[in-house]
This record gives sequence, C-alpha cells and structure tokens, in this order.
Amino acid sequence: MQIGIVSDTHDNVAAVDRANDVFAAEGVEVLLHCGDFVAPPTVAEFDGFEVHGVLGNNDGEVAGLHAAFDALGTESELHGRFADLTFDGLSFAVLHGESKSEVEALAAAGAYDFVCYGHHHRRELTEEGRTTLLNPGAHFPTVPDEHRTVAVVDTETESVQFRRLE
Repeated sequence: MQIGIVSDTHDNVAAVDRANDVFAAEGVEVLLHCGDFVAPPTVAEFDGFEVHGVLGNNDGEVAGLHAAFDALGTESELHGRFADLTFDGLSFAVLHGESKSEVEALAAAGAYDFVCYGHHHRRELTEEGRTTLLNPGAHFPTVPDEHRTVAVVDTETESVQFRRLE
C-alpha cells in the first residue's frame, strides 16, 4: 500500500491539487495530514482519498473541519490532536508536532514504526531505533522550495520518497 503524508497546507488549494496529482500518480490510497489545514474548504480538495488528519495550531474552526471530514465519507477521520493508526501491520503516530521534544520522545520510545509530524515547515527523514521520524514538508507561502514537498510511504518496502510540488 502507498500512503501519502502531507502537512501544513495552510489553505493553499493549488498546492493541495498538485499534491493530489502526485498521490494519484503514485497509487496512494490513504492520506495522513499532520495538521494546519486552516479552514474547512481545503479538506474537500482531498475528495477521493481516505484521509486521516490531526489538528494543528492554526486549525481554529474545529467543528467545520469535522464536518468537512464527515463529508469526505469513506473511512476518513479527523482524529483530534493525535492519531494512532495501523496500515498493513505498520504503526503510525500522527501529530502536528509543535513540541519537537515530544516528537523525538515518541520516536525514542520505539512504540511506532513511523512518527509523522509537521509544524516546523521543513521536511525531515531520520531513524531513531526502529522508528522512522518523518516530516513531509509544508506549503506555507514563505517555505523554501526544497521543503515544499509531500512524502509517500510504501508499506511493503517500508521506504519513504519525497516528492516536490512544482
């Protein structure tokens, strides 16, 4: 299974559309969003995917975000501030990650195969024991081009590929 990881879309519909094109080309079935959608209309742009999201520090209209997730149907869900998910036997912790020490502690605990987070607007891929620490990048207007990325996790090979959004 291919899992798309995205974060910090900040109402950037053009970036979401480009991300969706990348995800469709990669055969992604499930998306994990690490927070900072900002407003509910952005969620609708992910129609066609099973989306699991968490709230970020800029997600203020929570009731509207929940309603937007409900409208996606399928198995999509807005999990609050943290999601504990399993796909193809791999465990994923998903959070926005304002506290980098919290993110690093989750990875160091070794309870998850992947710890996915956003907030810092910089892509990251590191290993901490058995855990892959993954920040897919961001789409805020001031983010440098090299960090305007999404990630794709292949659950069969447990590999991660970053894809730039041009």
